[in-house]
Amino acid sequence: MSKSFYKFLILCSGGFVASVGHGISSFGLSVYVYGQTGLASSTTLIALLAFLPAMLLSPLAGVLADKYDRRLLMILGDGLSALGILYIYFCIQRGDVQFWQIGLGVAVSSIFTSLVEPSFRATITDLLSKEEYTKASGFVQLSGSARYLLSPAIAGLLFVLWDIRLLLIIDICTIFITVLTTLVVRRGIVSKLRENKESIFKDFKNGWLALTQNRGVFILTAMGAAITFFIAAIQVLSTPMILSFTDSRVLGFAITICASGMLVSSMFLGFVPLRKGVVKILSASLFLIGLFMVVFGLRENIILICVSGFLFFLTLPFANTSLDYLIRTNVENEVQGRVWGLVGVASQLGYPVAYAALGLLADYVFTPLLLEGGTLAGSIGKITGVGSGRGIGLLIIVSGLLLSATAVLLYRIRSVRKLEKAHVQ
Repeated sequence: MSKSFYKFLILCSGGFVASVGHGISSFGLSVYVYGQTGLASSTTLIALLAFLPAMLLSPLAGVLADKYDRRLLMILGDGLSALGILYIYFCIQRGDVQFWQIGLGVAVSSIFTSLVEPSFRATITDLLSKEEYTKASGFVQLSGSARYLLSPAIAGLLFVLWDIRLLLIIDICTIFITVLTTLVVRRGIVSKLRENKESIFKDFKNGWLALTQNRGVFILTAMGAAITFFIAAIQVLSTPMILSFTDSRVLGFAITICASGMLVSSMFLGFVPLRKGVVKILSASLFLIGLFMVVFGLRENIILICVSGFLFFLTLPFANTSLDYLIRTNVENEVQGRVWGLVGVASQLGYPVAYAALGLLADYVFTPLLLEGGTLAGSIGKITGVGSGRGIGLLIIVSGLLLSATAVLLYRIRSVRKLEKAHVQ
């Protein structure tokens, strides 16, 4: 293992700590808001405010990552993101916190967090060789999985013993640990300042050209929006679906059990890199993810939910690693920051659309269909059961079926299959 890879692992360890902290506060805020309102749309709105600013600012952050010190941008992004969490904490501390205040704090944190992702992804390309890319992707996903693997169980237990304020304090403390690890690594990396005096607008244009000139990369990025929309269904609706028939402690442990699948596959990918058949792996993993979503939403059975959720997260890193590899190996390093910023917006457009739409669909369309006496209670309800959370389960099932269909379509696109052949040549 090279010295550069060790530096990368230090960065990942900092990201792991931050992921745990963010996951704890995110879980706590979701449970807190759902407990105050009883609406799935409230939790999805908070998720939207946490995600949308970072996504919209991602192209600008990508341009900055190609112009300035990428590690410094990561430090600023992580450090200043604590301001939003602090604001929420003081609002709750004063009492009678309003929903808009939680939303504002989450959005402020998201704005600064936008600086981190393009710089971190471009730093991987700075540090590592092509042979180490898929290994790195495995460790990155292992780090990111902490918010699903460890955070829910920790937060679910702490939420019973204390309240939301402790969870916010933990998140703030982990942010400073992350900043410290980035500072340590930054001292050992020569900053590769680009000789680039062009305007930000022209830098953005060049990044767009680099993304669109490769038809396969562009199509893969565009289809990512549909993929993220369907995957978002299980990520954002699992909390209200499970809380409809159990409590926050069971929810926390259930999410932890599910996310342990990501731990297994991310560790596997960290030591056994993908070498061939990447497009096939991408399509097959997305197809299976869709099927596991169908089972996840099928019944109010916590064992069935845990097993299907485990398989969902077990398969997800294979799809993410394949996407990362196909894009990274077909884009020049000089424009990686800009391209990753644009990819972050284009491929993840499905998330904000899902966060804005799925909660409303769940509350006002799907839930009434599967209540006692609902339109589908006597048909589909015989399979899924009826109740306040069964409409949410049906929405997850529909999203899973559409994702599997998208996976089949993706594999049939010739320009996407050519991405792997172009790299081999």
